[in-house]
Amino acid sequence: MKILIVVAHPKIDDSSSQAFFKAGAKLVENATWHPLVEPFDVREERELLMAADRVILQFPLYWYQAPSILPKWLNEVWSVDFASHLKGKQLAVVLTLGRQLQDYQPGAAVGVTLSDLLSPYVALANTCEMTWVPPLVVAQFARMTEPQRQSLLIRYQQFLSLADTHFQTISQWWVDALRKHPEAGQLAETLQERQDHLESLRQAVKEAQDDE
Repeated sequence: MKILIVVAHPKIDDSSSQAFFKAGAKLVENATWHPLVEPFDVREERELLMAADRVILQFPLYWYQAPSILPKWLNEVWSVDFASHLKGKQLAVVLTLGRQLQDYQPGAAVGVTLSDLLSPYVALANTCEMTWVPPLVVAQFARMTEPQRQSLLIRYQQFLSLADTHFQTISQWWVDALRKHPEAGQLAETLQERQDHLESLRQAVKEAQDDE
């Protein structure tokens, strides 16, 4: 799967979170890191989009919306005529927040949900007949501890590359990741064996239910 990460950030060179994500994206096969820079070469932008299977819009929330460069890019590149070329692709969002996550709910500090704020992108996916992927939301990156960042690095790589978040899919991701390191080979094989055993149990349960 080819992944296009469209990064909309007005001060990307000063952003510790985007530097972190960029390093993580380098570890993902077939992932293209693409910061938006004006002026846009519409032809090149569209070629990148057409070559991708999953398009990820990555940006910080500024006054409850994306930085202005993202809607400008959408207006110039995503014409109505071009939308047909995006049919069948996936659309996702990686969103960074300065506030804590619990502020985004009715009755809290912001008073609306992130689902409300991201609804235009759901509508965009629907209009272009793309598959909407639930977003990855990262709150208060600057306050994260090192263990929290390590966990985020794994979640980010999985978010970029995995087709779904099912247990078996994530387990296989771990097996593949461990096999890239010779010193972890035995651990990878053990995980694979347990995954195969679990699948056998699931199949047995399904067959038993079908017989009822």
